[in-house]
Order: sequence, then structure tokens, then C-alpha cells
Amino acid sequence: MSKPLPSPNEIARIPPSGGGGFNRLIHEKSPYLLQHAPNPVDWYPWGEEAFAKAKAGDKPVFVSIGYSTCHWCHVMERESFESEDIAAVMNERFVPIKVDREERPDLDDVFMHTTQLLTGRGGWPNSVWLTPDGRPWYAGTYFPPEDRGGQPGFGTLLTTLADIWRTRRKDVEAQADELTGATRQAAEANTGGAGGRVDAGLIDGAISELTGAFDRKYGGFDGAPKFPPHAALRFILYENAFRPSGALLEMATRTLDGMAGGGIHDRIGGGFHRYSVDARWFLPHFEKMLYDNALLVRSYTDAYLATGNDLYRWIAANTIEWVLREMTGKEGGFSSAADADTAAGEGAYYLWTRDEVVDALGEEEADFFCRLHGVRQEGNIRDEATGEPRGGNILHCSEPLSEVATRDRVSLASLRDRLMKDYAALHEARSRRPRPFIDDKAITAWNGLMIGALAYAGRHLLEARYVEAGRAAAAFILANVSEDGRLARYRRDGESRLQGCLDDYAFLAEGLLELYDATEDNSWFEQARALTDTTIAHFYDRERGGFFYASDDHERLIVRARDVMDKGTASSNGIMACVLVRLARSTGSQEYLNLAQATADTFSALVTASPQATMTLVLAADMLLGETVEAGEHRTTRA
Repeated sequence: MSKPLPSPNEIARIPPSGGGGFNRLIHEKSPYLLQHAPNPVDWYPWGEEAFAKAKAGDKPVFVSIGYSTCHWCHVMERESFESEDIAAVMNERFVPIKVDREERPDLDDVFMHTTQLLTGRGGWPNSVWLTPDGRPWYAGTYFPPEDRGGQPGFGTLLTTLADIWRTRRKDVEAQADELTGATRQAAEANTGGAGGRVDAGLIDGAISELTGAFDRKYGGFDGAPKFPPHAALRFILYENAFRPSGALLEMATRTLDGMAGGGIHDRIGGGFHRYSVDARWFLPHFEKMLYDNALLVRSYTDAYLATGNDLYRWIAANTIEWVLREMTGKEGGFSSAADADTAAGEGAYYLWTRDEVVDALGEEEADFFCRLHGVRQEGNIRDEATGEPRGGNILHCSEPLSEVATRDRVSLASLRDRLMKDYAALHEARSRRPRPFIDDKAITAWNGLMIGALAYAGRHLLEARYVEAGRAAAAFILANVSEDGRLARYRRDGESRLQGCLDDYAFLAEGLLELYDATEDNSWFEQARALTDTTIAHFYDRERGGFFYASDDHERLIVRARDVMDKGTASSNGIMACVLVRLARSTGSQEYLNLAQATADTFSALVTASPQATMTLVLAADMLLGETVEAGEHRTTRA
């Protein structure tokens, strides 16, 4: 951020345009939009005002989509959006719009399809150029400010596109029509409708595909980059509870062990980074997302229940402690993310020199700790461009603690106790560093995931404190982001904003059901049921089955998409189907069961073709098969 923001009272006196020192984003609530409020770019938030200006001035619209803890979003801001020269071109020849993808996941989903169609890849920042009536005609992701390696820089690209808009309007209109149609087709490709009734063969096919993609050396599925495979882990551990399988359990435990030992795991402070750029879970992108950690709490809890391995219990508990200590907002909800960057650079908060470890632990203990965690005097990471050592070290354990204990002839329990003391000392030392920025907006969907994780872990690990934390967060969310049964997308700084999407309803409903199971307080069950009924009324597709991502009274975009694939979080259609099965089981409602069945059946052809990308719908099908008789086989419902 180029300069500090004024106080709320000072902001209230700034004119809508932003005045001399800011742009219109100064009046927004999103931390990501506020980060860009001091830019010389005349940013608009998404809305009618921006498109009215584009139409009046016959200018194309430039939409930049990102989020507050995105490293490359920060890079493009520093390089381009803080540049007076680039800003002058943007302001003169375009109407620039900034979008927080966490505020408007519906916009992000639609325009990410556009970018993937044009470039074959996606990512953030997502950069999309629109006509004044909202049709996309060009797109990309990060652009460097200047020409590089034969590719045009952002400044050159802006000038080129502005000239094309002025001199080749017919080409632009044709491209916009074609790309809009292709975006709709891509977004609707997963609407299903051609599948048949889900059966046990679908489950077996999913297991077969996971087995083929499994990385037996490092865990996880396929190659780099590696994201925590949340949906696959949940399905595997659920299915293993039905039909215990050494092969299934090995896939889960090797993956969880690989992540736990890798640099993706913050063993000092708790929690996990978003993903690893390599196949061995070593080098992370350092942002921490609430949703990742909520889902991993559940996975490590399930692994503990399946194996009795205390390491999994410790990881779940340590992750929860990080959330309760650092991610609980002043109002009561859970913050959405912790940044990768500080003033010292990307990941600097989490890196260690050997001398820093010695200062915290002493020479003798540091020798032991550095040997175990791969810490070198010259550092264990290299600059991506030059290949030169950076000097810092990512803490990781490539050797299982059980093997270390055997080699060193100590008990595993004593080794863990020793490490806990070392981690505590390093955590105290690290706490004196400047901390990464916390995006403190409480997103309803992600809070629902964390509420469910706390209730689930508290119930199964016999930790009442976790259940109480989930209960308090649920009470906050329902009191502040729910009005007349409808949910807002998020709350920040005393204000709830924007309409909730399907994941807000589905994830919160599931979290409330977990809270009901943990407390036996029927009010949580009734709240979950009421949310589900509202979801059916406003999101269900009565023509084809399944649920739209946006409600029937939401802003209309170029396509009304449906969230079917698992991405960073689970498919909201899949979670909604799981919620319906659980409600049917508890109430005996055939309507809920029929809707769950219709949702799973609607997408069955897609799931059969791409089970690894739709594991949450596979899980929903597995749950359905526990409620019904298929091919003469009755599968016992899991408790």
C-alpha cells in the first residue's frame, strides 16, 4: 500500500470520487480494494457507475480481479498500478474497475473462464477487458510493466488495446460476441443433465482414478504445483470408514504426512500455506487461507480417528490454536487470510537463518534442530531467476519422527516433547518480527467451514473449547450476516455486504449440522434446515436439477453459472447434496433425499468423466448410497 489510509471519520469527509489523494475505492470495505485506494489509477468498484461512464465516453472497461493476500497481485500493483505513467493511460483510455474475488466469487468464476479460454491458464491477478455493455474481448493474468522476453509489457498492451478499440471496432465487437459465447459455453459445460442415476460403479471409478494419480513418493495427486487435496482426502477417509482399506488409508496418510513434513506446514505457529510450487510440498506460496486450514483440521482429525497417530491430533490442534489466536476478528467472526508478504519480502516472516535458530535455541540445540529441519548456513532456498541461495531456510522434516527417534535411540514421546519446546522458543522469537497483513473480513462460507471444523474436531478430540469457539462464531454469523433468512457474503468493520452465494448457504448449513452433532442443541439443526429451505427456494434449478451459484434475485451476469468442480474449496453443489442427505437422514424427509439424488444424478456424467475434479459430488453419491439400496446391496450408513 503506497500510503496509510485515513481514519473512518476522515474517510467520511472524502468526496465520492476519492478527492485528491485517493480514488473511489476509499469508500469500500474490502481490504483488497482499500489497498488500491491510494493508487493513481482512477479505480471504480464493480457497479453501474463505472459502466455508465464507459458508455458515455465510449471507452472499454478494464477489470482487474485479485485478493488481498495474493503475492502477484501485490507485484502488479507496485509495478503498474502505482506508476503515474501507466495510470495516466488507464485513466484516459479505459474505465478501470477493481474486483475482490472473495467479495464477488461469481464475477471471478465467469471471467476466469474467459481468461482460461484465451490463455490456456488462469490465476490472479486476473485481467479482463470488456465492452461498455460488459462483454469480454481480451484477457490475461499478470503482466510485467515493460516489454520482456519478446512479450509486450502492460504499458504497451494498454496502448495497443486502446488503439484497437478506436480503429478496429468491428473486430472488437466480433471478438466480444465470440468470447462471450465461448465463456457461456465453458461455464455451462458442467451443468450436467445427461447423466444417469449414481451407483457404486461411480465410487469404484473415482477410487481407481485417485489410485492412478497418487504420488507414492510424496503423497498428493499428480505433480507440481500441489494444493492440499481437500475433497479427495475427505472422500478417502469417509470411504475408508465404510470399507477399511489399507490402500485408501495409505493414500490419505502419505499425503497428510507429506504436507505435515513439508514447508507448506507452519510448524512454528500452526496452520498451512496455500500450496506448494513443487511436488514434494517444500516451497510454498506463503499466504494462509482460512478455508484451507478449516478443511485440513477435519482431515487430520479424521486421520487421527482412523490411525490413533498422535501427530495428526497435534497438527489439528496446532492449526486450531493458530486460528483462535491470530484469525479471530474483533467482532467475533474468523478472518479470511494472512498475507504472504511483509516489507521484508515474500515469505520472510516464515524463513530462518541458522544464526537466528542459534540465537533462539542455543548452539547445541540448534545443531539438533537444524539437522532435523534441513537448515543450512547458506540457506536451503534459491532465487528463482538467478539460482543463487537466498540465505533463508524453510523449515521442513523430510524424515519421519519415528525414524529419527529410532536412530537417536530415544522414545518418540520424548522427541516430540523436545520439539514442542523448540517450536515454542522459535514462535516467541518470530513474534517479534513484523507480522503479515490479515484480511479481516469474515466471509460467511469460510466461517461456515471453520465452524464445522471446530465442532467436528471438538467433538471427536474431546475438546469442549473448540466446540465453544465454533458456537460463538456461529452465533456471530447468524446475528450479523443473516436477515430474514438471507445471508450476506461477508461482514467487516461493522457492516455486512453483498448477497450471499451458494457456498455461503451450503458451507454454513453444514457447519451448523456439525455444531448440532457436537452439542445436541436442536436450535443449530433448525437453523441449518431453514438455510437449506431458503437455498432450495432461491438457488435450485428446477429444470435440470442442481443449484445455481447465484440466487434468483442476484445481479445478472453474462451467464448464471453453477459451482460443480472442486477448487480451493469444495463444490458447493456437492456440499449442498451432502447437507440434503444429512437432513433427510435426520428428518425422514423424502423431499430432501429426492433433491440430493437429483443433484448427484444431474452431474453424474461429469463426475464419471472427471472424478478427481468432482470428489465432493463423489462423496455426496457415497452418502446417498448409504441411504438407499443399489444393485441389491445395502450399505450401512456411517455414524
